[in-house]
Order: sequence, then structure tokens, then C-alpha cells
Amino acid sequence: MEKITFYPTIHTFHIDFMQHVSNIVFIEWMEIARCQLLDAVGMSVHSIMDKGLGPVLVDTQISYRRQLRLGDKVRVDAWIGELEKISAYLEFRFSNAEDEVVASGRQRGLFIDLSTQRPRRLTQDERDRFEPYLEKS
Repeated sequence: MEKITFYPTIHTFHIDFMQHVSNIVFIEWMEIARCQLLDAVGMSVHSIMDKGLGPVLVDTQISYRRQLRLGDKVRVDAWIGELEKISAYLEFRFSNAEDEVVASGRQRGLFIDLSTQRPRRLTQDERDRFEPYLEKS
């Protein structure tokens, strides 16, 4: 199974009043990973929107285990946990320099037809594009 992996830099504006990375930053990192996954499968946001298709999130969950602070190194991994007819579950793992999991997350997303604003099933070609990133059970 392939994964999307990137190493974001923690900036001063990511730090909240408790002196650790704000929870909203994890959602931003999820967005970056999700867009990178779409790019990797040849379905960039721009290209699919030009074809009348829009990505939509319907659920986001994050569990925090450890804090990240300014100067810490972080790795973000993303993959598809489940691929259904209309929706997919994306899985996220956030790790520190010691490879300890600091947070994990899950999002359920789907595509809508922009003209009808209704969910649209993935074509077989689209499903095939996501297969390399699908966690095998």
C-alpha cells in the first residue's frame, strides 16, 4: 500500500495559547495530505472541478496523544482506509522525530456533481486510481 507522506514545518503562527501546535493546524495538514493524494492519483482539485466534480468532507475525527511544540519535527502519513461506492475514509497519522504517534485522524469524503449538488459514485477508472493507496485488510 502506498501512502502520502510529507514533513511540515511548525511555524510560530501554528502555536496556540497553551504553547503547543493548535488543533486547527492538524486539520490544515489533513487538507494538504488529501490534496496531495488527489494529485497523486491524477485527480487534482482543479482538474476534477473543471469536469464538474467537487470533493466534500462529511466527517472529521482527530485523537491527540502528545503535544507538538515549536521546533519539533513532524511527519504526516495519509492513506485510504475504506473505499465505498460513494465515499472513502482517509486515515492520517502524525508522528514526531522519535516516530511516536502524536495524533491520528480520520475523514470521510465524497464527490458531488457540481451541477446537482448530489453525491456521485466513483467510476471504475476512478476507483482503480485510488486502489494503490487503499489499506488492505
